[in-house]
Amino acid sequence: MLPFILTAVCALIIYLILTAGSGIEVLGLWSFFELYAGFIVALVVGAISEKFFIKEGSLRMLNPFRWLLLVFYCIFPFFIEMTKANLDVAYRVITGKIRPGIIRISPDLKTDLGILLMANSITLTPGTLTVDVDEKSGDLFIHVLNLRTGVEEKDIADEKDIFSLFNLKKWIRRIAE
Repeated sequence: MLPFILTAVCALIIYLILTAGSGIEVLGLWSFFELYAGFIVALVVGAISEKFFIKEGSLRMLNPFRWLLLVFYCIFPFFIEMTKANLDVAYRVITGKIRPGIIRISPDLKTDLGILLMANSITLTPGTLTVDVDEKSGDLFIHVLNLRTGVEEKDIADEKDIFSLFNLKKWIRRIAE
């Protein structure tokens, strides 16, 4: 029951932050309809994701430092890597130098939240798409726009050579593990 309540409260707080200023009836920030909708959305989100967001005995994501670290991750390291990927995709579109392929990487992340953050970071970056996740090993199957020449599965262990976004793995590990 505690994970459900904590997840619903976090969802409600995020909802209220995102909808602040939509009405003037309550504290000059929300309408009564917005508050009602927020409670309903928070209950639904809490029911669906209680086992994923906050697991029994593990309340590490309630630490405000981890939330600040997540915001910092999104603003600085991830934004820098996304900018590099945008420039690379623009170059590849102009020159036509592409060699698409699917690779399998092992991010060595222990939590579902860490794997989710890594998969979403990859998918949000231009030129890459997380196609599948192996639930047993946590490996990710990623479609890349330009596969290096001569890449075989044994070479994929050195992730830095394939795609610089994987350097963000250490940030994700700090946030989610």
